[in-house]
Amino acid sequence: MSDGPSTRVLAIMGSGETSPTMVTIHKQLVARLPGGGHDAILLETPYAFQENASDVSARAQAYFARSVGLKVAVVRDADLPADDHPGAAGLAAIRSSDWVFAGPGSPSYLLNRWRGGPVADTLKDRIAGGTGITVIASAAAAATGFVAVPVYEIYKVGADPHWLEGLDLFGVLGLKVAVIPHYDNAEGGTHDTRFCYLGERRLAVLERELPADAAVLGVDEHTALILDLMTQDAEVVGRGGATVRKGGVSTVLPSGSRITLPELRDLVRSGTGGPGPGRGDPGAGAGQRKAAATAAPGQALNELTGDAAGRFEAAVRDRDGTIMVAAILDLEAAIEAWSTDTDENDSADRARAMLRGLVVRLGQAAEHGLADPAERLRPAVEPLVALRESLRSDRSYAAADVIRDALAAAGVEIRDTPDGTRWQLSAPRASARTPPNPARTEPPAPC
Repeated sequence: MSDGPSTRVLAIMGSGETSPTMVTIHKQLVARLPGGGHDAILLETPYAFQENASDVSARAQAYFARSVGLKVAVVRDADLPADDHPGAAGLAAIRSSDWVFAGPGSPSYLLNRWRGGPVADTLKDRIAGGTGITVIASAAAAATGFVAVPVYEIYKVGADPHWLEGLDLFGVLGLKVAVIPHYDNAEGGTHDTRFCYLGERRLAVLERELPADAAVLGVDEHTALILDLMTQDAEVVGRGGATVRKGGVSTVLPSGSRITLPELRDLVRSGTGGPGPGRGDPGAGAGQRKAAATAAPGQALNELTGDAAGRFEAAVRDRDGTIMVAAILDLEAAIEAWSTDTDENDSADRARAMLRGLVVRLGQAAEHGLADPAERLRPAVEPLVALRESLRSDRSYAAADVIRDALAAAGVEIRDTPDGTRWQLSAPRASARTPPNPARTEPPAPC
């Protein structure tokens, strides 16, 4: 642990914890630590069951080293014992490190490994009376409340909505909450994926099972709720907000809001209290939002993908090859920038599918040319159209029809109107090589 004045901060991130949108927030958190050369660890447990766990760890380490300037060591799941014993390396690291991070994976797997054991107790001790920065995000954040949502079991497997017993890390702060990350998720398209993929109907069912002194604490995507446990203040930063939902009524704390921990406790216990001007309307329906008080820290990958696709389509209409190429290169750069993101979702897959589709369409444009084909054909077609009109005037209809049929065979459609003869290129037939719509989306993966 670094020498100097103590820092004790708990940061809960709703998503995007290793994405470009959260770089500034991570840097601001690290800047709260005194001195330099900080001891920093990443806890592998939430995703340790995945076959690519080592790759997830490596990507996270690369992100923090490159984007935040923080060298992070990985504490493997095997380094954290099921039963406490003196000198356990992983537990010692949690106690002593300047910066501790846990993020994506499975809430239920994490709970099976940590709940009621030495890891949960050590994290509680760190939050209650230790020092340093503790960052808990996505799936790990979902496990921190006194109850937790089994996201995969409900959303992917189809289990009935139910709570799991959580780690209750907030209990040492006097907060009886069920923490729900990805609170404002909107990737479902035709179905409601807010509230960590529960949607309003299932959240309402679960909410009725909470005791009277408890509430839901939701943290939006690409957003952090930062609790300074030395000053007893809380702050919301990032693209969205934090929400205290009690009995179906939501108090929204938009980005830029500040609230004291006693005020936050009052909101959780009774639904009253709060920071005044930064408080959301307690009479608003669940899930409603006030406008963010601070600018969003960059665009998410799905937004960058949509922007690139929109620019490409506009360039197709304008027959502007330079803009088409620029849109493709910008999308490729966005995919690279987000390559260290360890959050489990489909945004990267959709972005890569879109990139492939745009490249195919650029190749087709190169094959057929970007110039208006009607303009290229005009010097040859219009004299033939004029000759056909002359033949029709002379009642040489058979000869006029020969010209019409020859033009039709070349893809030129002739229309005789009261205002004269008009021509246009025939609509091309669908090609077997035409790629599928790259903008098609699939339901997102949870946490």
